Amino acid sequence: MSEDPRRLVPRTDTLLADPQLADAGARLGRGVVKSAVQRVQQRIRDGEVAPPDAVDAVLAALPATAGSLQPVLNATGVVVHTNLGRAPLSPAAVEAITAAAGTTDVELDLGTGRRGPRGEAALAALLEAVPAAEAALVVNNCAAALALVATAFGQGRELVLARGELVEIGDGFRIPDLLESTGARLHEVGTTNRVTPADYRGALGPQTGAVLKVHPSNFVVRGFTRAVEVRELAAVLAGTGVPLVADVGSGLLRRHPALPDEPDLQSTLAAGADLVLASGDKLLGGPQAGLVLGRADLVQRLRRHPLYRALRVDKTILAALEATLRGPVPPVQEMLAADVVTLRERARALADRLTAGGLDAQAVDASARVGGGGAPEHLLPSAAVSLPASFAGALRRATPPVVGYVEDDRTLLNLRSVPSSADETLAAAVLGVAAE
Repeated sequence: MSEDPRRLVPRTDTLLADPQLADAGARLGRGVVKSAVQRVQQRIRDGEVAPPDAVDAVLAALPATAGSLQPVLNATGVVVHTNLGRAPLSPAAVEAITAAAGTTDVELDLGTGRRGPRGEAALAALLEAVPAAEAALVVNNCAAALALVATAFGQGRELVLARGELVEIGDGFRIPDLLESTGARLHEVGTTNRVTPADYRGALGPQTGAVLKVHPSNFVVRGFTRAVEVRELAAVLAGTGVPLVADVGSGLLRRHPALPDEPDLQSTLAAGADLVLASGDKLLGGPQAGLVLGRADLVQRLRRHPLYRALRVDKTILAALEATLRGPVPPVQEMLAADVVTLRERARALADRLTAGGLDAQAVDASARVGGGGAPEHLLPSAAVSLPASFAGALRRATPPVVGYVEDDRTLLNLRSVPSSADETLAAAVLGVAAE
C-alpha cells in the first residue's frame, strides 16, 4: 500500500523555520513567504515538485521585492511610455530617493533647528533650469497643477480657453471635466479649428479669472486652422490683470533640437505667459510631478491655497526631482539624443548574436516616438531587431519581461527606448524564450 502523498508534504512551520526562508521573510515579509510556501506545497501534492526540493522551489517562487511591480525592458520605441511608467529615473535620482527614504531634513533648517522651507533645493534647481521663472511650485502631477490653478483663479469665475484645446488626453480623461469639477465656469472661444486674438478679447470681462492655453498633446489639427500663440495672447491681456496660464504638458525645459515644434517652459515664459504648467516624468526625465513656474505673486497665491496641501509631493519626489535637474543626463534625454548610426550598430550586433543562437533575427530600420503626449506627429529614426511574431507574447512573460510590438507579422524590439547597458539582458531574455 503506497503512502498518502499528503504525508510527504513538509509542514508550513517547518519550511518557514528554514534559515534561508527565515531570511527571506525578514526581507520580504512573512506573509509573502508563507504564500509562496503554500503554493509549493500544492505543487508537491500535484507531483510537480519533490518534497526534498521544497525550499529551493519556494526560493525560486519568491519575488525580488515585496512589491508587485516588475522591472520591464521597454522595446516599444515609445520613449515616454505611460503604461510602462513614463520616464525611467537616472541612477542619480534613484540614489537620491534611497537617501531620502529615511528621516531627512525635508522641512528642517539644521543650522537653526527651526522649520525650514519644504523642497527648497528642488525649487532652486528648477529656477536655475528655467531662469525666466521668478518662483516655482511642485505638486503630484500636471493634472493636479491644472486643478490647483482652476480652483485658485477660476472657482465661481470664468476660465477662458480655445474650443480646440478642450482635449481628452487618454484613458477617458478630459480637460474640461477636470476644470469644471473645481467649480470654474468655462468660456470657450473660437471654433474647433480656428481662434483669433479678437475671440479672446471679446471673452474678457469682470468674471474672468484666467486665460488658459492648453497644449493639445496627443493630436494635431491641420488644414484651415488658426491658433493664437502665447506672445499674441500676452499682448491681448496686457494691462487687464488677467493671468495667462499655459499648460505645455511634456515638461521640456528648453527648446530641443530633436523636437523643434514642442513647447518648452523657458520659451513660453519668455513669450509672456504668467504661469506655465508641465509634467516632471515626461521629457524632463524625472519622477511623476506637476511643475508650476512663473510670476512670484501668482505662485505664492497657489502655495497659500488650502488645496495645495492635498496636492504637494513627498520627500522622495523632491529628492528625485532635484537629482534629475542637477545630476547627469537622465535616460529619456539620452534616448532622444541617441544617434541612429549607433542604434543600427547595436541592432546588428544583437541580431548576429541571436542568429548564432539559432534564431531568425534581423536588424531593421524602424521609427520611434516621443510618447506621453509629446510631439505626436514627430518620428524619431531608430533601429530594431526583428523576430518571428510569436515572440511578442512570450517575451512579455520572460524574466525580465520585454515589451516590443508586432508589425508586418514580425516582432520588433526597437532599441531607441532600450538603454545600451541593457543589450546583454535583452539578448539573454530572447535566448531564454527560444530555449523554452
